[in-house]
Amino acid sequence: MSIAVVTGASGGIGAEIAKQLAHDGFSVALIYNRNAEKAQKTADEITLSGGSAKTYKCDVRDSSEIASTIEAIERNLGEISVLVNNAGISEQKLLTDITDSDWENMISTNLSGAFYLCRAVLPYFIHRKSGRIINISSMWGETGGSCEVHYSAAKAGLIGLTKALAKEVAPSGITVNAVSPGVINTEMVTKLGKDTVDMLREEIPVMRLGTPEDVATAVSFLCDDRASYITGQVLSVNGGIVI
Repeated sequence: MSIAVVTGASGGIGAEIAKQLAHDGFSVALIYNRNAEKAQKTADEITLSGGSAKTYKCDVRDSSEIASTIEAIERNLGEISVLVNNAGISEQKLLTDITDSDWENMISTNLSGAFYLCRAVLPYFIHRKSGRIINISSMWGETGGSCEVHYSAAKAGLIGLTKALAKEVAPSGITVNAVSPGVINTEMVTKLGKDTVDMLREEIPVMRLGTPEDVATAVSFLCDDRASYITGQVLSVNGGIVI
């Protein structure tokens, strides 16, 4: 059975991506950092639905942890064919209030982690002449978000990584794409406060917040053989919002 690795899989978008890929027939490796209980709950849901899932604790900011985790997945579960870089954090601050630590943590989690994971899986993908990499960016990575300069910069960097790596590895049969969610109904969005969420909802042409399932469906498509001629692209899942 082909293996799909999903980072940030303990809840929200990551959990739904994991469940969707399990439904598609992948055995899923759920990578989490802090919330073991939520990650295990998602794995249990997948198992109860007839799928296969296993959790792995790994801090995506640590390249050595990533290397050993990917090696363990290949050794214990089987051949990885899909990598979904979903792990991420967000924070609202004026640029003048962003500390060195804030900046480094944001870039390390949202951008460097994806780089480390791509670097860890690529030798396996290149050897097998196949593989799918999907990076979860954000509409703020496309448009920029006020009071989220460090988050926007990291997500924009993820789009640049996607486009450059897609060109580099296309001759090896590997596709690299990004999914760029808009306003998705997750804990990360609801913590912005009701007034802010209501304001954002009014700007969405389809007149609703997105769901984690909307994002998971896009990822599922990009993992499918029908998407084999699509690479280096940003698939925006945003309900038509223009910021």
